[in-house]
Amino acid sequence: MSLGERLEARAREGRPVRVAVIGCGKFATMFLAQARCTPGMEIAVVADLDPARAGRNLEAAGWTAGELARLPILTDAEKALDRPGLELMVEATGDPLAGTRHALLAIERGLHVVMVNVEADVLCGPAVARRARAAGRVYSLAYGDQPALVCELVDWARSCGFPVVAAGKGTKYLPAYHASTPDTVWQHYGITAEHAAASGMNSKMFNSFLDGTKSAIEMAAVANATGLAVPSDGLGFPPAGTGDLATVLRPREEGGCLEGRGMVEVVSSLQRDGSPVAGDLRWGVYVVIEAPGAYTARCFRDYGMVTDPSGRYTSLWRPYHLIGLELGISVARAVLDGEATGTACGWRGDVAACAKRDLAAGETLDGEGGYRVWGRLVPAARAAREGLLPIGLAHGVRLVRPVREGTLLTFEDVETPPSSEALRLRAELEPDG
Repeated sequence: MSLGERLEARAREGRPVRVAVIGCGKFATMFLAQARCTPGMEIAVVADLDPARAGRNLEAAGWTAGELARLPILTDAEKALDRPGLELMVEATGDPLAGTRHALLAIERGLHVVMVNVEADVLCGPAVARRARAAGRVYSLAYGDQPALVCELVDWARSCGFPVVAAGKGTKYLPAYHASTPDTVWQHYGITAEHAAASGMNSKMFNSFLDGTKSAIEMAAVANATGLAVPSDGLGFPPAGTGDLATVLRPREEGGCLEGRGMVEVVSSLQRDGSPVAGDLRWGVYVVIEAPGAYTARCFRDYGMVTDPSGRYTSLWRPYHLIGLELGISVARAVLDGEATGTACGWRGDVAACAKRDLAAGETLDGEGGYRVWGRLVPAARAAREGLLPIGLAHGVRLVRPVREGTLLTFEDVETPPSSEALRLRAELEPDG
């Protein structure tokens, strides 16, 4: 039976997949809009620090007054996870410390976990995943978000016997964006602050998308889930459209931009002069593969694949991702198949806090998307060797010495972060490769 058929069977049997949703922002609201239309899936409880806002989001997502009357909306995530009959938790708070705590609580209660909160996954996901496996539970990246979709393409390629040369996503990028702050973000998007406020757009969140932090976080998650390597000096954001992927994303010795085969990378939808890239992949994901022999390369040509000049490299891409609208795939796979749509299986990549400007001793860091630091992708081995401060812990901690613009921060640059489950789990991580 197909996935959809098995969900329908659960509906007929009167035992739908019961889900707790923690955090009711944009991603979760998109999921909740679709979950109410999905046979065999039931939202049993929602937890959010602002229940009134959560209720408004659900109403905007199409939930009727009767449906809302039957849905508990709590402020306490732990109490939400104690509801009877739950099978899975969706963690969508975006807070890496809270997300880690919620994942551990869910696993203790025998629940599967879909971690929308990529920030938490990159901070200590490999350690959380080990706990889930030991408990016989699934710990999964969120289908519909780009990391899980990249993992799917990588798995497709490997299952077909294709060596993976590169995999990643597209975004809007210029080098100047690394210095962007919540005060400048809207001008880069070409909208006014008033328009953004009227649309409920969060300036720090959108600034994280723009300044490179979110791309780094997502590619670290992909590296940790697939075993692909991380560029030694961070993402390069080469401009490339869909017709250029196989040419641009080749090893350097063959004319491409990669320092080696089997790497994550993000392509820009803008040329460095700010002009648009033809056939850009701003909203999509891709994989570049290599023909293992001459016969396969000839098949690439025979079936119209877009290749590099040698004919050995080609690519497959998906132009869009539907965010939370597709999240039900992860929920169903976890509960019905016991499978993850991507899960941290090693520590290959990390995201270190990098100074946006010269920082003075005594300043307090404001984390992802803020005014002081952005997140740069680094190999996990380097993060461990140099004691680099992860972006997930670079919030609310004070600098004990000045840091120059463009410098990666270390734990020695800041006061000791407050104790947390995430900090303790970080201590368990060992670089993989």
